[in-house]
Parts: sequence; structure tokens; C-alpha cells
Amino acid sequence: MKTINDKFQQMLSSVPQDISMEIDLSFAIAKEIDALMREKGLTKKQFADALGKKPSEVTKWLSGQHNFTIRTLAMLSSFFGHPIIQTCPLGYALPKEEHLSIVAEEISFVTK
Repeated sequence: MKTINDKFQQMLSSVPQDISMEIDLSFAIAKEIDALMREKGLTKKQFADALGKKPSEVTKWLSGQHNFTIRTLAMLSSFFGHPIIQTCPLGYALPKEEHLSIVAEEISFVTK
């Protein structure tokens, strides 16, 4: 008899890889924004006010379901003085094992 976990894993395996990566990245971005807000001791309202945004927009950002523009990511990075996302320089690729461990960390955050 299949357990709920088996059914869940089966459903996950049927999701196309690009969609799965999009979801992982969205949650990783939300996690980073939340961590930076906490580091600065900002509530959602304080953060929204500082950016001239509505608290509901910040809530959407933190939900992991917002499709960020590069402009918004740049604005947030500038605000925090810390990149929200990082890319590898051209011509450089992480070893496959390291990439997989990074993705696994983010997936474990999503499933907790």
C-alpha cells in the first residue's frame, strides 16, 4: 500500500524540471528576503514603508509565489546592501555535487 509520502513523491516527479526549479528559486528568494528583514529587525510594515510599498505586496514577496522582476530584485539588493540572488561568473560552473546540495537545502526549506 502506498503511503501519502509515496504519492507526494510521485506527484513531485511528474512536475517538469523547469517548473520545479522555478518554484525552488521563488522560495529561496522569499527565504533570503525574510532572513535579511529579520537581520535588520524589520516588520513587514516597516519594510513596506521603507520601500514605499504596501504590506500586502511584501506578504506576496514572502509567500514564495511572487514572480520577481530583475528591477525589483536589484532594488531589494540595494536596500539590504546584499544580493538577493547570486549567479556564477560566465564560464564557471559549480561541481554537480555542490549544485545538488544547494538545491537540496532549498528543497528541504520548502518541504518543512
